[in-house]
Amino acid sequence: TAFLHGILDEEVYMTQPPGFAEIATSHLVCKLHKSLYGLKQAPRAWNDRFTKFLPLLGFQHTYSDSSLFVKTVDSGIVILLLYVDDM
Repeated sequence: TAFLHGILDEEVYMTQPPGFAEIATSHLVCKLHKSLYGLKQAPRAWNDRFTKFLPLLGFQHTYSDSSLFVKTVDSGIVILLLYVDDM
């Protein structure tokens, strides 16, 4: 369900789902405002949103790996490795 919260950077349209469209409006399409699970842009949209949020929590990305984030705290270091399937 995490992919449902990704914000799309481009315009994405889809055909109307089965059972939703009436015969008279079946030629119309839906413009998506957020990503849907199964949409090829969904993993990237979610990853973008998450990686932009982490610096607000004090994490810094490493130069050696764009999916590795580090935060130094009083009692040590917090290391977060973000893996998004289907990227």
